[in-house]
Amino acid sequence: MSKNRWIELTERNPEHSNWYIERFRTMAANGDDLHGEARFIDAVAPRRSRILDAGCGPGRLGGYLARAGHHVVGVDIDPLLIAAAEHDHPGPTWLVADLAELDLPAIGISDKFDVIVCAGNVLTFLDPDTRKPVLHSLAAHAKLDGRVVTGFGSGRDYDYSDFFADVEAVGLIADLTLASWDLRPFTAESNFLVAILSLDPATAD
Repeated sequence: MSKNRWIELTERNPEHSNWYIERFRTMAANGDDLHGEARFIDAVAPRRSRILDAGCGPGRLGGYLARAGHHVVGVDIDPLLIAAAEHDHPGPTWLVADLAELDLPAIGISDKFDVIVCAGNVLTFLDPDTRKPVLHSLAAHAKLDGRVVTGFGSGRDYDYSDFFADVEAVGLIADLTLASWDLRPFTAESNFLVAILSLDPATAD
């Protein structure tokens, strides 16, 4: 029986989450640019948007967006990553939650989001059986005129053709596809995909 691949990683190596947290803290201390994804989302989002960071990890993306003036909710399945996000990036609402079971209205967060971002290869860490339901859930949390933005690399057991089929199946439309967060065009040879998705008016509630 398959499961979330991040959970599998942390079960095999209990120190993996701490290693991941410290890796990005070290990169930030060294002055590395960690905000390409966040600048992209900030450009996509209207000012003071409601943004859901789905699979937020230790909060580098959502933290940047909050400092830029957006209202951010970040969710991640790993409580150690959420604790790091709360410590390093106070301000957003950080929640431990499984994207496969995400229901924010059930915990009192009923307002939908202008932009939902699922970056950092998060989709490829999901149990493959939950990828399409997760995309459906993300779409359900978006405003009618909102956007869902995803980013993940090839060679991670989620073919781009399967992703686009799932996108269509859950009532989303791919408005724009890119090969990087710095706006390089997507081609058949691209090894990374950034997709800006919107709700299909024909299927939206």
